[in-house]
Amino acid sequence: MGAARGPGGERYNLGVRLLVVEDEHRLAQRLARGLREEGFAVDTVPTTTDARERVVDNEYDLVVLDLKLPDGSGLDLLGEWRSEGLEAPVLVLTARDLVQDKVKGLDAGADDYLTKPFSFEELLARVRALLRRRAVPQQDILEIGDLRLDRTGHHVERGGRRIELTGKEYALLEFLALHAGQALSRAMIAEHVWDAAYDAQSNVIDVIVGRLRRKVDDGSAQKLIHTLPGVGYALRRSEAPP
Repeated sequence: MGAARGPGGERYNLGVRLLVVEDEHRLAQRLARGLREEGFAVDTVPTTTDARERVVDNEYDLVVLDLKLPDGSGLDLLGEWRSEGLEAPVLVLTARDLVQDKVKGLDAGADDYLTKPFSFEELLARVRALLRRRAVPQQDILEIGDLRLDRTGHHVERGGRRIELTGKEYALLEFLALHAGQALSRAMIAEHVWDAAYDAQSNVIDVIVGRLRRKVDDGSAQKLIHTLPGVGYALRRSEAPP
């Protein structure tokens, strides 16, 4: 699952949310910044306690987990997660390079192992490989009325007219299209298209929906992007409630 490129050259990995559990602040921020530049939504936490809370509250596609944390063992946390049914792939980070330590990590449920120090490029390659393994066949073409999304080439057309979108605009439109006809709250949209850094009090979702509406609906007799007062938004062909 390499990052696609938007019309401005930016990369994006649509709808993929990662959790980085790392107590070294500079390393955590470096990883988060690099992964966000690749288009991932990324949350970072420094402790096992915070990590437990985040996994309960959110659905992650992959976890990057340091084994040595200030309030407990990442290895114990991993075993706990697996016993509770966590299915997301886990990439373990550790300063230990002994074979027996790696075996313990894999036995506890790790999907891959990376020894510190490491390059960001290597971590990114392993993240992509783990996501590819977990990926399920996707519907390559999404069509709602005369709106067409080519998810392989990340092309969008309306009535045969090519629509140029930024990475975040495309991610939001794809999420709406994947749930066409459904009422989607701002909280649901934020959870799947943004990360924990999203400010629930901001109007960024409304702003991007407004930009999408101008690009997708302006000039078309049938409006596809609908505001649902008190609820959120829906992508559908009619004005009837979903």
